[in-house]
Amino acid sequence: MSFFALGVNHQTASVELREQIAFNAERLAALLLEQNQGSSLNDLVVVSTCNRTEVYAMTEDADSVLNWLAQVNNIDVKQLIHHVYRYENAQAVTHLMRVASGLDSLMLGEPQILGQVKSALALSKDAETVSPELNSVFEYAFYAAKRVRSETSVGSHAVSMGYAVAQLASQVFSRPEKLTVMVVAAGEMNSLVAKHLAEMGVAKILICNRSRERADILAQEIAHQVDVEIIPFAELAQNLHRADVISSCTGSLHQVIGYADVKVALKKRRYQQMLLVDLAVPRDIDPKVESLDNVYLYGVDDLQSVIDENLAQRRQAAVEAEIMVNQLATQLMTQQKVKEASGTIQAYRQHSEEVSQKELSHALESLQHGNSAEQVLQEFAHRLTQKLMHPTSILLREAAKAENPDYFEWLQQHLQDVFEHERKPRQ
Repeated sequence: MSFFALGVNHQTASVELREQIAFNAERLAALLLEQNQGSSLNDLVVVSTCNRTEVYAMTEDADSVLNWLAQVNNIDVKQLIHHVYRYENAQAVTHLMRVASGLDSLMLGEPQILGQVKSALALSKDAETVSPELNSVFEYAFYAAKRVRSETSVGSHAVSMGYAVAQLASQVFSRPEKLTVMVVAAGEMNSLVAKHLAEMGVAKILICNRSRERADILAQEIAHQVDVEIIPFAELAQNLHRADVISSCTGSLHQVIGYADVKVALKKRRYQQMLLVDLAVPRDIDPKVESLDNVYLYGVDDLQSVIDENLAQRRQAAVEAEIMVNQLATQLMTQQKVKEASGTIQAYRQHSEEVSQKELSHALESLQHGNSAEQVLQEFAHRLTQKLMHPTSILLREAAKAENPDYFEWLQQHLQDVFEHERKPRQ
């Protein structure tokens, strides 16, 4: 049985094709249950995000995976095959580790993918389409991802505006869990800011948006992680003092947070520090705010220079991470080979024990017939040695006759190493 990884991602397929073969959790759960009921392809995990759809499977036939992916999405397999990548065994393990570690992501080192892969595995476990062998591969990939995160810097530098704001907040304030955050406008950029800060564990997020409907959508998306309150846009200035961190991105042609507003807010806060991030162009926040004591003001250009520098650092760290992943993938494959060999070793030991017992019975019978003990022991040792060495002798003869001499040399060398080890006196 081989381990296969097959799929498409942002590098091999257009958004349109990725949309055609994307799965939501509900549909995927139903499809996996179908696969568990009598299908030959029933040991698989499907990872589906906005940037990739991949099937990881234990099977003898990779084509069955490709055909299934095309069939369930009503796509001609001839169309899909031009955009699909396929890896087997060691390469598939390496690919899974790279995905889980964020090394294969559109945003290098992004942390969300590990949670998405874990969710995919959990979904397949619920559908009972995960064998112990497949599960062990995924668990080792999670171990590799943890090593990459903890031992390299590939994920420690902010490389998106939303992530950068969250990281900035954690640097300015020592206890993120006590922070109140205000997002002024609930568009795409500030939605990412809110989600990153919610994941970081802030205490509360205030959403101030012109449209109540859009504010409600963002509130629903993060309410399971953080306390949320929606504030009317007309009451923005009156509520500034409540926020430790303010991220503004309205798209307005005029400034929405003035110098006087922040000065009043500071007084109400008894001059506790504030972090203001202006993601808008034109700017939402009066630049003079920066002159106020205990106020940190960052703009788009400030964050972009940090992001560019951090991305370069991530790329450098990724080289180290790639080496680590390759080493861990090799370790896993070696472990699996040893595990597979254990069955053969056990069978050989059992065979040796049977031969030994048979020769021992023959020797005891000789002793009962009055033969001398010395003669019986010599004959026993000779017969046992001959029978135990017979399989090894056959292997050596067949290796010597093979066209490729490398196998014979390898076998000969390793046997000599074993013999030398056995000759060494035991301490």
